[in-house]
Amino acid sequence: MKILLVGAGLSGAVIGRDLAEAGHDITIVDSRPHIGGNCYTERDPETGVLVHVYGPHIFHTDDEEVWDYVNRYQTFRPYKNRVKTTSQGAVYSLPVNLHTINQFYGKTLRPAEAREFLEEQADSSIADPQTFEEQALRFVGPDLYAAFFKGYTEKQWGCSPTELPASILKRLPVRFNYDDNYFFHRFQGMPETGYTEMIAAILDHPAIEVRLDTRFSAEQGAGYDHVFYSGPLDGYFDYRLGRLGYRTLDFERFTDQGDYQGCAVMNYGDRDVPYTRITEHKHFAPWESHEGTVCYREYSRAAGPDDIPYYPIRLVAEKALLADYVALAEETAGVTFVGRLGTYRYLDMDVTIREALDAAAAFRASAAAGDAMPAFVKSPL
Repeated sequence: MKILLVGAGLSGAVIGRDLAEAGHDITIVDSRPHIGGNCYTERDPETGVLVHVYGPHIFHTDDEEVWDYVNRYQTFRPYKNRVKTTSQGAVYSLPVNLHTINQFYGKTLRPAEAREFLEEQADSSIADPQTFEEQALRFVGPDLYAAFFKGYTEKQWGCSPTELPASILKRLPVRFNYDDNYFFHRFQGMPETGYTEMIAAILDHPAIEVRLDTRFSAEQGAGYDHVFYSGPLDGYFDYRLGRLGYRTLDFERFTDQGDYQGCAVMNYGDRDVPYTRITEHKHFAPWESHEGTVCYREYSRAAGPDDIPYYPIRLVAEKALLADYVALAEETAGVTFVGRLGTYRYLDMDVTIREALDAAAAFRASAAAGDAMPAFVKSPL
């Protein structure tokens, strides 16, 4: 079959490679001048530092099949994400751990003592937290909430934590030991020469044609047996029902000599600091050595029509509009919506790859059975 994939990021590359190996003729289009989507990495010509152009991407997963998959196309070097935060005039480790608690309160608590102490700080009257703020107050109390979560969250999401669901904070762990590795997953690492080279290797197949600087319109799908679309769900329908809400990021790039901040990621929890964090990119490849350094100050704001959409907002109004677009998509034959933008969900890279592999497998099964491929392999709702 002739298959069109819209987007040359992880979703398009993984689905395209799978179906090319299954004997299909694959065309991938992308509006940008490069492959890789937001995972795109490139060498900074001034310093030689490998830069994560659209912000840092750190690979972590418990899915052994996905880990084996990415290592087939790139050597992954061990990497632990150790985040620091500057708050109220001091530097602390994130996620909140035993060191953070002891440093913040000037104590020397052991794990059991710290649990008991935080329970005393917490608002036990909140039996069933519904909002981000209630979740924080219930589990860490007002002091740690104010220092590490409130200001950062207001900057990141552009609204009060009272408007955000408790589920957002449930992803942020509190540890009662000195483990400052941000992630729990078994497999964690960074591609030795960057995500761009990894995705280029995935796309390196004679049955795959990639067309960059190419905008997609729904009419183009008529020349193909099926379309996999990883662009914005509402964009496929020309925003006819309205625009789904996103947050976008602005990066203020600057260079320096030596080591600017001593870590890859420094968050800024205070509300009066306009940026959410500073990332120093050479620390994402600690096996390399560079005299110069490249840093990004990161600012979050509401995405406009011409901005790159990063984080789906998914509050009540957005979920209602999303349901309308999902209904519209399910009435549209010949196209399957995939990836972060196509399903309007925040997805880590490993989940994106897992769902892409599952989508390709579902397509092969549907084709073999003569069945129609659904609009979504994983429902956005």
